[in-house]
Amino acid sequence: MDIDLSGKHAVVCGSTQGIGKASAIELASLGASVTLLARDEQKLLGVLAELPVGRGQQHGFLKADFSNVDEVKRVITKYVSSNTVHVLVNNTGGPPGGLAIDARQEEFVKAFAAHLLCNQALVQAVVPSMKKEKYGRIINIISTSVKIPLKGLGVSNTIRGAVASWAKTLSVELAPFGITVNNVLPGATMTGRLEALVQSKAEKSKRSFEEVMNEMVAEIPAGRIGEAREVAAAVAFLATQAAAYINGINIPVDGGRTGSL
Repeated sequence: MDIDLSGKHAVVCGSTQGIGKASAIELASLGASVTLLARDEQKLLGVLAELPVGRGQQHGFLKADFSNVDEVKRVITKYVSSNTVHVLVNNTGGPPGGLAIDARQEEFVKAFAAHLLCNQALVQAVVPSMKKEKYGRIINIISTSVKIPLKGLGVSNTIRGAVASWAKTLSVELAPFGITVNNVLPGATMTGRLEALVQSKAEKSKRSFEEVMNEMVAEIPAGRIGEAREVAAAVAFLATQAAAYINGINIPVDGGRTGSL
């Protein structure tokens, strides 16, 4: 099976922590040159130092804040003017928890911009070089809420669904050029975001962090919380030549928790 990414260049968003960082490391371990994209330069430098380096690999980073669509567009447009991109991993922090009925209009606007509009800007920038190379992998890290909405994540559920539909549409449009577009749907994964959500729920329900976490684990057939590297493994596989005929799908990485096919 051809999973060698030597000679390929990947841009990984939100890559200073969690699933984004794990994905960058996994892609680099398969031979890709990786460009990290996030807002914190010190954290970017720290992750850059952790990336595996082999023959011919050249890693780097770009600094941009996903709360500013124009900045993301400006940074990636300048970058692709002199660099080829074969793999794009779209990933950014999820919106805060809360009920959809209670959400303010600006919460939806902010989340839509950070997730869908930034993704669109990034894709529009990298697709020309993917077409030229006849090789492109666009991988969006979303959420299992694409299949079944998650309680207490009203804005996130709404925006994640929009991103999934956008990705499916792109997968049809770009397939003739050797470009695939797929979504990885993490379930409960041990990241800073999960810990924050559990802590918030614990405080609102006047329970301990451990009680809420145990309740979550009880819903997972695998009997445990996932690790970021396990989600990253799915991301990395989709980036390879071996996944060339997988296109336009949602792949849950959730220990069997999602109650649908």
